[in-house]
Amino acid sequence: MSDEDLALLADAEKDLVAEYREIAARAQADLKNFRTRVERDRAANREAVIAEVIRSLLPVIDDLDRADAHGDLVEGAPLTLVSQKLRAGFERYGLRRVGEVGETFDPNIHEAVVHLPDPEAQGETVKDVIQVGYALGDRLIRAAKVAVSAPPAG
Repeated sequence: MSDEDLALLADAEKDLVAEYREIAARAQADLKNFRTRVERDRAANREAVIAEVIRSLLPVIDDLDRADAHGDLVEGAPLTLVSQKLRAGFERYGLRRVGEVGETFDPNIHEAVVHLPDPEAQGETVKDVIQVGYALGDRLIRAAKVAVSAPPAG
């Protein structure tokens, strides 16, 4: 082999090494992106499952709220303890109530079931909460059903 052939062979070897390094770097980046995507999907699936379980138990919370409003949940009673434990468990996952009297009406978190004309209203305001809404983090689980007061049209 001549010196010229050896030089060409060395250049080809360098090019091949550079190409394989580039392929390896791309494969590592693809693997990193795949792992990130899998972790993100896993977290999203976990949140969706938690949200679905909580959504299925909201009628129980509603019943406990009605029992509390009726005076059936007295300190130390078994049902009161169950209610406290259930609520504490939900709070641990970040469940929070949405929809309070006096809030500005927001169609993203409120469902207006009644509109009440009020000449003194400054805008659409929650006048009464018919059914409490719930959010888990920034995900709305159930919109609050509310009565809205607003200035009369016209």
